[in-house]
Amino acid sequence: MILFNQMGLSPGVLRAVEDLGYEIPTPVQEQTIPALLEQSRDIVAYAQTGTGKTAAFGLPVVQQVDCSTPLTQALVLCPTRELCMQITRDLSGFAKYLPSLQILPVYGGASIGEQIRKLERGAQVVVATPGRAVDLIRRKKLDLSHVRWLVLDEADEMLSMGFKDDLDFILAATPPARQTLLFSATMPPEMVAIANKYMTHPLEISVGKKNTGAENVAHEYFMVHAKDRYEALKRIADLHPRIYGIVFCRTRAETREVADNLIRDGYNADALHGDLSQEQRDIVMNRFRNRHLQLLVATDVAARGLDVNDLSHVINYNLPDDPEVYIHRSGRTGRAGKKGTAYSILHLREKGKLRDVERMLGRKIEYKTVPSGREICEKQLFNLVDRVENVEVNDQQIDQYLKVIYKKLEWLDRDDLIKHFVSVEFNRFLASYENAPDLNADLQSRQREEKPESRRKEERGKRGGDFTGGTFSHGRTNQWKRDRDVLFSRFFLNLGKTDQVDKRGIIDLINRQMPGRSVEIGAIEILRDFSFFEVDQRYGREVQKAFQRARYNGKRLGLESARPKE
Repeated sequence: MILFNQMGLSPGVLRAVEDLGYEIPTPVQEQTIPALLEQSRDIVAYAQTGTGKTAAFGLPVVQQVDCSTPLTQALVLCPTRELCMQITRDLSGFAKYLPSLQILPVYGGASIGEQIRKLERGAQVVVATPGRAVDLIRRKKLDLSHVRWLVLDEADEMLSMGFKDDLDFILAATPPARQTLLFSATMPPEMVAIANKYMTHPLEISVGKKNTGAENVAHEYFMVHAKDRYEALKRIADLHPRIYGIVFCRTRAETREVADNLIRDGYNADALHGDLSQEQRDIVMNRFRNRHLQLLVATDVAARGLDVNDLSHVINYNLPDDPEVYIHRSGRTGRAGKKGTAYSILHLREKGKLRDVERMLGRKIEYKTVPSGREICEKQLFNLVDRVENVEVNDQQIDQYLKVIYKKLEWLDRDDLIKHFVSVEFNRFLASYENAPDLNADLQSRQREEKPESRRKEERGKRGGDFTGGTFSHGRTNQWKRDRDVLFSRFFLNLGKTDQVDKRGIIDLINRQMPGRSVEIGAIEILRDFSFFEVDQRYGREVQKAFQRARYNGKRLGLESARPKE
């Protein structure tokens, strides 16, 4: 085990680290800090949010910046205003004993004039959102010609938010001799392209597996009918009286509806979505960070870049279309060595999405039954008893009222007094769940999950593909045919509706990669950002090899084996 005082940090930086209470570096810090202090290689680090990435790049950067000149030497890019401000606060803490070091955040939604005036006074480290950085560069107010370190934090999120062109522009404006540090939880093909184009033989640091969720997160799902989704959410919240988490919804309208319903039903909740002004957004976030809210209901776009510590739960009100989005969501809990839980509320038609997420996650997501009214009442009752047992009693203040209280309650014996006291807070749960129905959907498919894998494969082979009801024999003949003896391998492809591809396009693509071969094609499923297709398993390896260097409309293709669709 290595300690911070053994990593080559300067006395001033080490003192700041000790003031912050840091003792033992996290895995990403342990690998990254010495590499940045000892060499000038580019670095690609795969790590979830909350693993200590800011200190991993921030400590070496603030230590090595030349404070004798006001020129900008380090640029940190991140996806959102909130994360920009958080990184600035962290870096300022690391530079506590370096008074001449200036760290400046620049982001949209704030006065660009004020930011320009601060830039003109000089800032050795600039933390920026891509859009505002591009604006300042074009105005010739942000000079990157002396940048030695370029940090791309939450790089995958910046790409998913549509900042690729901005990143290309910024990277092109920095010196070729810079040291580029790329931090990302996942590695989509677009990220690989940026690394290949702008980085030179980067050192790869991986904390856990690529494109997987945090190891400290338990992944569980509930299966309900769509109409019961909100009731299931309420029961989850009631089963965890001390819950502190984010509920992810698909749309702004759904976010508002769920938050309004929770508030109406007495929960400390609020919504975060794109229709809020920056001032409204800041108010909601401050309430959530200060734990005045237990549940924040948000869209993925609104929640990007949020850095909130100690979340106990992430709840997917519905599964995202893109499995990588699930990785990002679940990575917001289980940080800094603490345990967390990611719940997903599904209906039966989302089983396919669940398997896609499991493939990306690299593990099974555990099925849980929606808690019953009895379970919830029991949990709430014992939580109330614990609160009573552990409450701090101010004898001096309460003694003056006890005589009246004793007189008022003298007709109650000990047992009745306890019953009355508990019922004051507990009655609403008893009333709410007195005749609570079972919300668990009829999982007919669960019997199939229990069948041996060999039998499931046999059944899938007999079933054939569901692309217009059968399999397609392509090549010279281009004839439809039934073939109930073919077994299929399923593949994930990083092409989807956003790439303007359809089923015919997938078939043509396979034809081009497998010339002269007649490969049976089964089911083809095209989603927003990716697709799945099946081919005769005898040709599975050949198909994988053929796609290694394939491109579609200039986009480099990524093909991976996928779990068979249940």
